[in-house]
Amino acid sequence: MTFKGSCHCGAIRYRVDEKPPVKAMQCNCSICRRRAALHHFTTPDKFTLETPRAEIASYEWNKRVIDFHFCKTCGCAPFAEGTGPNGPMVEINLRCAEDIDLEALEITPFDGAHKL
Repeated sequence: MTFKGSCHCGAIRYRVDEKPPVKAMQCNCSICRRRAALHHFTTPDKFTLETPRAEIASYEWNKRVIDFHFCKTCGCAPFAEGTGPNGPMVEINLRCAEDIDLEALEITPFDGAHKL
């Protein structure tokens, strides 16, 4: 089973080879608040970027361990890549995912403002 997502204009497209999530994490750190992100984390082997990397802009944050990727055209940031506590990870902004019922997600808050 897979779910897909994109930036607003569709220039960045991806797919995740797993069931659509029912839970998300909402962080209150400075960048996550500004991105209005609802996070889902997966492993790089389950993530397929369908857009050439040369067409994507990136912003390194959090001691340069997370690269937030965003569209050069519309500015949306649909995913990030970095190193988590268990190794390499991909963060999916579920607000950019297709066919996800955001109202039905079980959202867990994370106090990144004080922990990152």
